[in-house]
Amino acid sequence: MFKFNHINLDLWTETYAINFYLGYFSRWPDMCAVQETPQGRIMGYVMGKAEGTGSERHGHVTALSVAPEYRRLGLARKFMAFLEQVSDENYRGYFVDLYVRCINTAAIHMYEGFGYSVYRRVKEYYQNLGLGLNPRDEEDGFVLPL
Repeated sequence: MFKFNHINLDLWTETYAINFYLGYFSRWPDMCAVQETPQGRIMGYVMGKAEGTGSERHGHVTALSVAPEYRRLGLARKFMAFLEQVSDENYRGYFVDLYVRCINTAAIHMYEGFGYSVYRRVKEYYQNLGLGLNPRDEEDGFVLPL
């Protein structure tokens, strides 16, 4: 797990306490994946979970991050396809959703390219980044379901 640290230093990557990660690994191990180089360096990772019941049953992307030097290689697309498949096959999820900061336009465009669309804005979902931009845009998140 500590091999993730170089990825978690990225400004756009949400980080959590170690017990949060361990909870995901133990409860939804089939919805967690990493991609490594042949030398064992982590290129990126994804963590998800199953939520809801009945027709609201779905997969949720909790974290997806790719190290800057491995971006634009299609890893994020592969991670999303992986979570969509596991959500469908293992949990009978009807859709997959995720949250993204309103100011993270690169991620929003990437997810839109995967077929996701902005559904609604959730006020104060995130901590303020302290970038000096519009605090509302730094703290609010968009919900993007597929």
